[in-house]
Amino acid sequence: MTARRIELKHPGRFYIGGEWVEPAGTGTFDVLDCATEEVAATVARAESADMRRAVQAARAAFDQGPWPRMAPAERAPFLERLAERLEAMNDDFAQIWSIESGVVYKVAQPRIGLFISGAFRQYAAMAATYPFEVEQRSQTGHRGLRVQEPVGVTAVIIPWNGPAGLLAYKVAPALLAGCTVIVKSAPEAPCSAYLFAEICDEIGLPPGVVNILTADRAESEELVRDPGVDKITFTGSTAAGRRIASAAGERIARVTLELGGKSPAVVLDDYDIETAANTLGGFFFGYLTGQVCHSLTRIIVPRAKHDAMVEALSAVAQGIVLGDPFDAATTSGPLALARQRDTVERYVAQGLAEGARLATGGRRPSHLNRGFFFEPTVFGNVSNDMTIAREEIFGPVLGVIAVEDEAEAIRTANDTIFGLNGAVFTNDRDRALRVARQIRSGTVGHNGPRTDFSIGFGGFRQSGIGREGGPEGLAAFLESKTIVLDEPA
Repeated sequence: MTARRIELKHPGRFYIGGEWVEPAGTGTFDVLDCATEEVAATVARAESADMRRAVQAARAAFDQGPWPRMAPAERAPFLERLAERLEAMNDDFAQIWSIESGVVYKVAQPRIGLFISGAFRQYAAMAATYPFEVEQRSQTGHRGLRVQEPVGVTAVIIPWNGPAGLLAYKVAPALLAGCTVIVKSAPEAPCSAYLFAEICDEIGLPPGVVNILTADRAESEELVRDPGVDKITFTGSTAAGRRIASAAGERIARVTLELGGKSPAVVLDDYDIETAANTLGGFFFGYLTGQVCHSLTRIIVPRAKHDAMVEALSAVAQGIVLGDPFDAATTSGPLALARQRDTVERYVAQGLAEGARLATGGRRPSHLNRGFFFEPTVFGNVSNDMTIAREEIFGPVLGVIAVEDEAEAIRTANDTIFGLNGAVFTNDRDRALRVARQIRSGTVGHNGPRTDFSIGFGGFRQSGIGREGGPEGLAAFLESKTIVLDEPA
């Protein structure tokens, strides 16, 4: 594997108030190529003063600038121009995603456009269809209006596993709504946000509408607590989401939280085990090495089919080709971070200690001495009270859980603090609908993982608050106002 560099125009600056500005301090973050462990880029590290400056710029743009005072139809062309430039630079974003997060390039290249440019096009189109103003007759017979107005200055906090796509599904609806935003990118994967800032600068958004910087946790918490920020939208761990919700609650700031998951795949007795295993294992091991919040990691099967499922999933795992994300032969890349690999190792050890059976994987590959690689791993004999069935591992580890019948399968699926995703495998459509309605999660797919941001994405319980994508994703950045006029309806 050769050394790779990510080329950015202004890695040592922040995009604030429509300008590339010098940071307050001299700190930096090194961005590693997770396949080689070599530095691919170095970016500026924000301090408290930088955060305050970004909030002030966004606040001024919202309170005095033209953006929130434009009609949605006037803002939509900016979103279209963003989509055009994102499409033109699709390959740049795909390469950054592979270097920073480990997703296989041949997977990243076609997929990333569905998220980044697709999000901006979807929300640009909503300018003409979303009910921003609805006339209603009041109880007293007067003319009433129900209007939707921007929530205000929004802190956009994005994670390291899918930064470009998650940025798009937060920023696009926020911009259409008329909000101004401060994007706080993750230190481990900031480069797609920098590239997006270059595009914002190029298309001529009004100053302060989009502000972008990179910071660590302490400065991020300052951003969350800043009274100049009206809303926080965050994707990340449930633990971090709890802290953000607590801080926001102190001042009743609005929040959208897309958090962790421990999602079930319920394979019913009429469905072919090998087909289910190929669908589940192929997607899970091949897409971001399991570093996906909505991964289907608890495989719930009839007891009589437990061993067959473990064997079939193990065969899929053993057929995965670990290696350089840019190698055409590779089907799964590295984990994004050394600490994430360490975390996965600890969970594997805990699974063994609690009595689960390691069927395959469970260690670093011996043939790869560089990069944060970990073998695709399958556990059998997992009970739902084990740590590996309760906590989000965020790595290439699947557990197979045996149950007696459909009713126990549903109870087991719901026996979790999470509720982000799920799936039901059955040849009977009506049965799939019936079981899906009983699973407490934000998405349930039939015969596969079928999350869809264009419709809406988010979780029940501790998997989050609110929804991203679709009309609900736009509503999250709007406040509803009632106006009653002194005239008859």
